[in-house]
Amino acid sequence: MKDLKIGKFILYSILIGYAVVTVTPFLWAFFASFKPLNEIVGGFSILPENWTLDNYRYIISTQPLFIRWLFNSVVIAVVGTLLNILFNSMAGYALARLSFPGKKTLFVLVLAVLMIPGQVTMIPNYLILKELGWLNSYQGMIVPAMVNATFIFMMRQFFINFPREVEEAAAIDGLSRMGTFFRIVLPMAKPALAAQAIFVFMALWNDFMRPLIVMSETSMYTLPVGLNAFQSENVSFWNYVMSASMIFTLPVLLIYIFFSRFFLDGLSFRGDK
Repeated sequence: MKDLKIGKFILYSILIGYAVVTVTPFLWAFFASFKPLNEIVGGFSILPENWTLDNYRYIISTQPLFIRWLFNSVVIAVVGTLLNILFNSMAGYALARLSFPGKKTLFVLVLAVLMIPGQVTMIPNYLILKELGWLNSYQGMIVPAMVNATFIFMMRQFFINFPREVEEAAAIDGLSRMGTFFRIVLPMAKPALAAQAIFVFMALWNDFMRPLIVMSETSMYTLPVGLNAFQSENVSFWNYVMSASMIFTLPVLLIYIFFSRFFLDGLSFRGDK
């Protein structure tokens, strides 16, 4: 019993130490966004001596494109996430439940796509978007990312464990396959859908390379690309850079905190509950 307590003490000490090392830089950046520049360059203190919102006022008042970049990121991330949830779930359900010619080949193709690095497809995607006339457009960012092989596989694994008795009962009550999917299966798949939503939203929100390649007009930048340009213009003004970084970071952090329970439940990929 004594050895067990010592082991727990060591384990918790390591975890607490790791948490402190991980969280401290974020806390410093957060509080630095409320500091004047002289406090940031004057020393390493966590809490501001003189709290101020001037950094955020500066961003909003003197950087009109910052609000546009935020809007672009919200549109692309929200619409892309909703489309991923719909199409990935439909594809995963079809691979788990339906019987059709070429099903095994299609599943192998999905697995093969998982092995291809995203960097390999950037140039082909760019050329296709150029031919379609979708450069500098929302559809150029959303349509290529509205399905994801990783989450098709994830949803397939979830639906394989989904109880068939529920679907059979729905069929007896007169529901069609489509009605069963949308009215019975999807509502019971909320944990997996929530986990998928968090992953997809974070990937779209943090994406830097694709917007950098697809968007050439400054007004069509997303926040990661716009923040990079903003940092280049204000390289020595860390108070402005920290404030802009917090505007970029907090939405994802709040969404993760809000959906954390569903996120943890969804990692089990089970449907029998």
